[in-house]
Amino acid sequence: MSPKFNIHKDISKAETLPSSFYKSQDIFDQVRENIFLKSWQWLGDNSSLKLTNSIQPLTLLDGFLTEPILLTRDKEGSINCMTNVCTHRGHILALGPGKSKNITCAYHGRSFDLNGNFKSMPEFKEAKDFPRECDNLYKFPLSEWGPFLFAGLNPSFDFKEVLDPINERIGFLPLDQFLLDGSMSKDYLIQAHWALYCDNYLEGFHIPFVHEGLNKVLDYGSYTTELHKYSSLQIGYSDDAHETFDLPKDHIDYGKQVAAYYYWVFPNMMFNFYPWGLSVNIVKPISINRTKVSFLTYVYDHSKLHKGAGNDIDKVEREDEFIVENESKGIQSSFYQSGRFSPTREEGVHHFQRLIAEFLDR
Repeated sequence: MSPKFNIHKDISKAETLPSSFYKSQDIFDQVRENIFLKSWQWLGDNSSLKLTNSIQPLTLLDGFLTEPILLTRDKEGSINCMTNVCTHRGHILALGPGKSKNITCAYHGRSFDLNGNFKSMPEFKEAKDFPRECDNLYKFPLSEWGPFLFAGLNPSFDFKEVLDPINERIGFLPLDQFLLDGSMSKDYLIQAHWALYCDNYLEGFHIPFVHEGLNKVLDYGSYTTELHKYSSLQIGYSDDAHETFDLPKDHIDYGKQVAAYYYWVFPNMMFNFYPWGLSVNIVKPISINRTKVSFLTYVYDHSKLHKGAGNDIDKVEREDEFIVENESKGIQSSFYQSGRFSPTREEGVHHFQRLIAEFLDR
């Protein structure tokens, strides 16, 4: 039975999730089933699938969901997302990226086309009622956003509901020209619950207290949060016009000095747009008190790197880790149960925790 949490819809009256949410293994397991399996997840970009008849295997949230996924680009140029598990005996199909017109299992030779349709199987002529629909590879819903790919294992909402409000703000940016910079991308291992990391990201309340350098760049007084159904946006403004976006005249924020758009997508994805490009942060649960956060850097304008709000991201991350890990220790106390929200500064956290409560109650 799923745990039930009640986060009051009125932030001025609401209490935060109780400490038991962050300490219970049973709840952690329910989060996997009720939240992560029913939402959308980042798959990466399509750079390895530029050519037709390409295949790219990956493991979705290894150590948590650990779901074998196979991406293909078929001869028509369409990208498909399907299980990477053979429908015969469960063997992993593709063991590495490459080019092929078919997918053939190395165990017993069962073959599929790049759309996941069953093609052939040795020694099965005598099998009755074969093949059936279940002998095809299971296909997952796939969403494309510029070069970026997302999959839902069993999503309970349409990813379009996420992308529409994001594109309203950043639709003017040429995402297909954003290139991954491996030298600026890295993983961080954090000794804390994954949701505590998201809680911290979802408010600018802590910036003056934790991030001295970032606070000098951003105008804390004008920092704003906007809520959408399955996402939220934090906008960081700056007094320095040289380190802000050059917005088109028909843009909703035209005339404002926007230094950063910080988008969070339920439950664990962050898309931080700066004048130089994009920092994608994917929060990957490992255990109750261990989380991996992958930072992926996509650069659009090298001339604006290492300036403004998008400067020294590693330092900001280390400062956040210090805070979140100490919060993780404190929340273990028998004398802490729950807290209250700042009605003016923690709207994003309140929204996130209400979504958690909603999904766990389904």
